[in-house]
Amino acid sequence: MTIVEKTKASSNLDELFNNGRLVSDFLKAMAHEGRLMILCNLAGGEKSVSDLEDLLSYRQAAISQQLARLRLEGFVNFRRDGKTIYYSIKDLKILKIINLLNKEFC
Repeated sequence: MTIVEKTKASSNLDELFNNGRLVSDFLKAMAHEGRLMILCNLAGGEKSVSDLEDLLSYRQAAISQQLARLRLEGFVNFRRDGKTIYYSIKDLKILKIINLLNKEFC
């Protein structure tokens, strides 16, 4: 059951409040230009940090900082291949939201 479905089905005000908090926290984690740009690029498939550096023209430190936040929030998976770390979107829900934002705003 999605958060929206849970909210509609909830007759308990505390549960409704908690679901609202979950959605709010989720949106706050996405509400950063750098994180959104990273997620938009990852929507096309797995990328390394240096791939993202080239695509976004951001400093490596800035990309790493935002990727750390995305990892903490559970938005991205990562794997290591030698010295290279590759990132991908972890959850289909996130991919759907990024695709919707891309469709509506790009």
